[in-house]
Amino acid sequence: MFQQTLERLFFIFSSKDIFISTNKEYVKEIRAEAPNLIKKNIIAEPERRERVAAISLFLTKIREEEFDEPILVLPSDHLVKKEKEFQKAILAGEKFIRQNPQYILTLGAKPSFPDTGLGYIKKGKFLKKIDGFDFFNVDFFKEKPNLKRARNYLKNKNELWNMGIFFFTPRLIEKAIKEFVPDTYKRYKIIKEALEKPDFKKILKREYGEMDPVSFDYSVLENYQKIAVLALDIGWSDVGSWTVLKNCLTSANKNFIKGNYIGINSKNVMVYGSTNKQLVAGLGIKDLIVAVTDDIILICHKDDSQKVKKLVEKLEKSKKFDYL
Repeated sequence: MFQQTLERLFFIFSSKDIFISTNKEYVKEIRAEAPNLIKKNIIAEPERRERVAAISLFLTKIREEEFDEPILVLPSDHLVKKEKEFQKAILAGEKFIRQNPQYILTLGAKPSFPDTGLGYIKKGKFLKKIDGFDFFNVDFFKEKPNLKRARNYLKNKNELWNMGIFFFTPRLIEKAIKEFVPDTYKRYKIIKEALEKPDFKKILKREYGEMDPVSFDYSVLENYQKIAVLALDIGWSDVGSWTVLKNCLTSANKNFIKGNYIGINSKNVMVYGSTNKQLVAGLGIKDLIVAVTDDIILICHKDDSQKVKKLVEKLEKSKKFDYL
């Protein structure tokens, strides 16, 4: 999915304009998976401190004359089925920011099911049309609603999934970080001023590790006033749970089977076996996720697949590290 993300971008941007932010432990793997990337454009984070810190570190890598150019920030592991439409939307989004540099632009996807693992955006007043794409003001954001609220959002045409893809100028976002995450801004300035110093790596490790581990959505988007959204229907998914994976692999209410399985009267079931040693037999089951490995069998209702991390936390507390 990382490679697919890059391939989509290479149709629009040159390699010199693509930066990858990742943990320092993954730099070698990134180079192996994407040999066409410019090495100096791979930003090694000393540790994970969430997106505001990552954006701040990126800002230290660009020249002052680039601070008024639109930039696109997007995750590396999303599914986009309608890639050409997505690419056209990116070009329209760039035009929007050039015309409206006081805005942060986010991309929103039309929901296809009540996902409780995603943030939602309510689009508001129509702003303008660019190259056939409609841009709206954002009324509000709602992070990971409960199932009842997510079902209500599904019925409302103004509610969109937050894709976590943003356009803005570095100039604007630097000011926003200074206002809403001041301690991170202070440390960003220290890192930037230390770029040419012999002890830069030591300063980077110290200051970056103390940056606030806050999400971009909570700290900036929910506080900044001028937010726009571009609503898209591009077959998007962040594949963040077993249920989302099933919906990507097959249509709603159909079974998806991979592995050694036999079933009778089973509906809307996903069986994913990494081994053929064990036979999974289902009789009259519905809306279940069954994932089989050599040492673990996971069984959960599709509506609870976002809660798998709670099982991981329980394994950690129980010190059953062999299963992690």
